Amino acid sequence: MAAKRTYDDPCGVARALDLVGERWARLVVRELLLGPKRFTDLRLGLPAASQNVLTHRLRELEASGVVHRRKLGPPAGSWAYELTEIGYDLEPVVLSLARWGSRLPMTAGTDLSVDALIIALKTAYDPAADPELRGAFGLQLGDDVFHAEVADSRVALARGRATSPDATIETSAAVFRSLVFGGHRLADADAKVGGDGELMARFLALFPRPKPARSAS
Repeated sequence: MAAKRTYDDPCGVARALDLVGERWARLVVRELLLGPKRFTDLRLGLPAASQNVLTHRLRELEASGVVHRRKLGPPAGSWAYELTEIGYDLEPVVLSLARWGSRLPMTAGTDLSVDALIIALKTAYDPAADPELRGAFGLQLGDDVFHAEVADSRVALARGRATSPDATIETSAAVFRSLVFGGHRLADADAKVGGDGELMARFLALFPRPKPARSAS
């Protein structure tokens, strides 16, 4: 195996990139920010990465202490990859990159992974869009389930079911993306809404698309 490349530069930026600067590394981190995933789930979230490349990248991240493997509890009982403490410390870096990149021109390619879509909500959230909104929300996007809480001009998003949601939505990731970022109306969407439908519509309006960067126009 070839030796891992290094910038050989004492700057903190260079030292960080020595660990997570390789292709796919930061996207692996993105896919794990919302919790552990099996290798097959990571492949689903990163379909353009070959199995060999993804395996190699995970080994590097494991060796660097950014990722570790653990056995999931029942009923899954399978091995999964999970961010370590220093891995989770990368969340503000990933969110900042996502926020910056969202102002650049859209490129052709595969659809957003479900986790990338939830990360996009975190980066696009604008408390000024509805400063009085408060509530708990359940989001079922295909087989993936998340919950969100909005209060005090903050939004929290995590994997798993909401315990006592004020409103819920069940739809595909593609439809959900069209509702949040495509300007589609909830009343016209192929989506099942439970609880307070008006509150859910207000929640979906909290994430305006960022204005394009001047250099990208």
